[in-house]
Amino acid sequence: MKYMFIIQGDGRGHLMQAIALYEMLLRHSHQVVDVLIGRSAIRDVPQFVYDRIKAPCSMFDAPSFVFRKDRKHINILKTVIYNTTPRSLRKYLRSMEYIHQHIRDSRPDFIINFYEVLGGLAHLCYNIKAPLINIGHQYMARHPSYAFAKGDNRNLMFFRLHVALSNINAGKTLALSFYHLPTSKYDRLRVVPPLLRREVLELEPRAGSSVLGYILNAGFQQEVEEWHKAHPEVRLDFFWDKKNVPAELAVDPTLSFHTIDDAKFLSYMAACRAYISTGGFESICEAMYLGKAVMMIPAHVEQEVNARDAASTKLAIIGERFDMSRLLDFAAQLPSHNARFRAWVDSAEDIFIRELAEL
Repeated sequence: MKYMFIIQGDGRGHLMQAIALYEMLLRHSHQVVDVLIGRSAIRDVPQFVYDRIKAPCSMFDAPSFVFRKDRKHINILKTVIYNTTPRSLRKYLRSMEYIHQHIRDSRPDFIINFYEVLGGLAHLCYNIKAPLINIGHQYMARHPSYAFAKGDNRNLMFFRLHVALSNINAGKTLALSFYHLPTSKYDRLRVVPPLLRREVLELEPRAGSSVLGYILNAGFQQEVEEWHKAHPEVRLDFFWDKKNVPAELAVDPTLSFHTIDDAKFLSYMAACRAYISTGGFESICEAMYLGKAVMMIPAHVEQEVNARDAASTKLAIIGERFDMSRLLDFAAQLPSHNARFRAWVDSAEDIFIRELAEL
């Protein structure tokens, strides 16, 4: 079968999921004939994505977040205003036409959309015949048994609206999850394991003493450095996507900031004692799979939902600041076994190939 990918390019998670599924499909003699990535106004797509996905890749303008002045948290109101101005809407209409043109040219049998809202809208508006399959952890919000995205909070309502918009016209929805839940007939929703790349599954974790971190927003740098000044004996390695900085910025012998490098990140992940991040799904799953203690500091409502979900597994905790003391205390108490989670992740390939074949 021939597949086409449409990927939300804001953040690392959806791109890593696409790489994992791309390699999975190739192992089962399928093709990925075209890859479209939504261009974020504030982030670049890491080079390793192009290195790993050998199919033609191109970009289109897509909605993106607007952050507060602290560069840590999303400003929901400004995000909505920015993405609904006449200029932005015209830009997104052109992107939908661009998506449509690529579908006509590549003629895929199936289209897989990794949480990009323009993918579903283009599929609907142009009456595209190739079935659309949506993949993302966010779609757990549509499962009736999911407890972490309910309520009438304004930010939660915006989150659920975005989930619904990105899921428009889907023939099937595959909701990535930390754990199994029964199939829901609502929205043709299936709960499936995380999509982790083969090299993560094959890593041999070691019992290190350092803390690894990932800060999507450079505004958290100050919090990291403040804690480090009080605890210089603890080795800290943080990855970020800050522009115009060296590949490794060594603040001192025990604190370094690294630009995004896939292989380097995984080598540090295997060797660290604990992992801290703002609450995305993919790297949290990687750390949990490798038996690392995890702490999440959510930067927006989507990450708040994700963090509560991850914490429910007892393999992670939630914090308000980059306070590595709490994380190290948690690491000392973390159970040494995560067999149930590992078995769930290890079942992913069989489940995905079956679900894609049954559309």
